[in-house]
Amino acid sequence: MIKLIYWGTPQFAVPSLERLLNEPGFEVLGVVTQPDKRRGRGGKLSPSPVKAVALAAGLPVWQSPNIKKDQQVLAELRSQAADAFVVVAYGQILSPEILAMPRLGCINSHGSLLPKYRGAAPIQWGLYHGEPNAGITTMLMDAGMDTGDMLLTKSIEVSLLENATDVAIRLADLSGALLVETLHQLDQQAITPIPQDPQLATYASLIQKSDYQLDWYRPAIALHNQIRGFAPNCVTQFRETALKIMETAPLSQDVIDVLPKDLAALAQQIPPNSNGLPGSIIHIAPQQGPIIQTGDGVLLLRSLQMAGKRRQSGWDFANGLRLSVGEQLGITAT
Repeated sequence: MIKLIYWGTPQFAVPSLERLLNEPGFEVLGVVTQPDKRRGRGGKLSPSPVKAVALAAGLPVWQSPNIKKDQQVLAELRSQAADAFVVVAYGQILSPEILAMPRLGCINSHGSLLPKYRGAAPIQWGLYHGEPNAGITTMLMDAGMDTGDMLLTKSIEVSLLENATDVAIRLADLSGALLVETLHQLDQQAITPIPQDPQLATYASLIQKSDYQLDWYRPAIALHNQIRGFAPNCVTQFRETALKIMETAPLSQDVIDVLPKDLAALAQQIPPNSNGLPGSIIHIAPQQGPIIQTGDGVLLLRSLQMAGKRRQSGWDFANGLRLSVGEQLGITAT
């Protein structure tokens, strides 16, 4: 029986915890998660998704705003004599003291194919950069930011129309299975840790508010990748009001083979460039929505949300606001 303490906070970390709870050969002794946060209009304190699962399973839960300096929690964790600490999107840096506690070490499941996209937002930045694959890497944690020796890796193909939420759901399920395999192999001394090549490392930083702003002078594929990577938060201006762009499709010949049939047919009808300025509506496709000229190519707006309104399809948006060809999104250069 491998005894574990699980460290995690958001929904992404829930499937891995559930898998370990239900897997023979493992005993989850307790959970470490971030302190409760105030959420919603009433500002009521709410537990993290991982804490909710832990409480439902009757597990002890440890929470601290600064785990490295919380001597009471550290003493309790040490007393558990866990074989491994399993860390999935916990949200704090672990000290050398914590890293040294468990027999097998601290095992992290990271949402990228390391050493690419170390850091806080690997899935989002991977999509932003148009990566055709995503994945999970399990590693032995060290004092650096996602710099530890790699254990196992599993990749998946990412489709052009998947966004960060879609990919996160798939990777969260993959993480649980890979952690089970990793822990068994570690316990049996059947796995050789592989150092990361720092020359290949990239960093996926926290997403800033400025990253959500759309610049229509960028190419259509770059805008599409930004929108799906940072979904549902990318924003532009329309009729002097903030407009969130939530789903798009680039209508270009180089991606026509991977588009659904209806969008591929639409792409064949629309010229890739027009005389319109970037950000201008060049066509309103029936049952689809407005098509926008960009700096290179055109982009179909499939799902949007005006400030203070509900999310709606591109077609409902076009009908409800009686859009006209030539209207402009965003602030254009003069």
